[in-house]
Amino acid sequence: MKLIKFIKKQTVFCIAALAAIATSIIVPPDLQYLTYFDWKTLACLFLTLAVICALRNIKFFTILARRLVLITGNLRTLFLMLITITFLGSMIIANDMALITFLPLGYFALSVTKNEKYMAYLFILQNISANLGGMLTPFGNPQNLYLYSYFNIPTGEFIKIMLPPFLLAITLLILASLFVKPIKLAITDDFKEKLNISKTILYLILFAVSLLIVFRVIDFWLGLIIIPIVLLIVDKESLKMVDYPLLGTFFLFFIFAGNLARIDAINLFVSSLLQKNTLLVSILSCQGISNVPSAILLSQFTTNYKALLLGVNIGGTGTLISSLASLITFSEYKILYPEKGKHYFYLFTLINFIFLIIMTLITEFSFM
Repeated sequence: MKLIKFIKKQTVFCIAALAAIATSIIVPPDLQYLTYFDWKTLACLFLTLAVICALRNIKFFTILARRLVLITGNLRTLFLMLITITFLGSMIIANDMALITFLPLGYFALSVTKNEKYMAYLFILQNISANLGGMLTPFGNPQNLYLYSYFNIPTGEFIKIMLPPFLLAITLLILASLFVKPIKLAITDDFKEKLNISKTILYLILFAVSLLIVFRVIDFWLGLIIIPIVLLIVDKESLKMVDYPLLGTFFLFFIFAGNLARIDAINLFVSSLLQKNTLLVSILSCQGISNVPSAILLSQFTTNYKALLLGVNIGGTGTLISSLASLITFSEYKILYPEKGKHYFYLFTLINFIFLIIMTLITEFSFM
């Protein structure tokens, strides 16, 4: 039962493990395996997640967000506020962490105002906000962090590539919020916890250090010494809370992708597909194997990082498995409303494919 529960919870990790094992039979382990791994990406992801977990432990994001929600005057403004918080939050704390932090806030707001019938719509828009909001920054989505490091993309160029679809995503989310009626609300909050100022300052300094590592100002080896030692002293629980299966998924997909790149027939086939249309191939790949694995896999077969970067971010919308963050949202909704899982799935698919089609078409014909 424990094994079944683990497989259900960590499906992508298990698929990555099977893929790595299968390709390792075709390409037996050797010294070249060591060249597969992007150690800087793994280090940056670990350090960023650890500091974010520490900030979550002192309820930094929840306290700030709840105070913002309290000032909303109607249901439409509430939607816009929650979507904005999730959208901007994903730029700073990554999409999955943004959802884990802000989905409960959406549930709180709609529950206390007796507007639970809008819960599925809000969760879906928050999910899209998290997936698309993180596209602007190298650390906003795990696949961004990988591609930014793998192709050594200049920061200015990275932002220039992602800014147009980022602004398009904001526009579409605002338009989607306009379907919500501006019903007057009166939200009261009995949440009395206050920020721990000293820990907040310390963790924000550590977060700044992790960002400097991402932006290649500080060597990641120095960060691997400083940040874990500080957290071990101040909040060792944060190190236990890091999403290690996500790190493991990266590690295993590095093996899978590296092995596939050494199989000539596959190398030629995937490379030829990417030469025809890298954007479309990467978007379609996300629909089947999710955006993070797609970024790792396809990066082995193309140098067109602009189209690949756009594809694996836009491709986070669409099917339920196109992004790991989408599975988090679906799981949270099923826990709250187990009898409405099918309704959520159909509505999720409809709205996500509307976003996917619009963003794909406009990006293909305007930004490429």
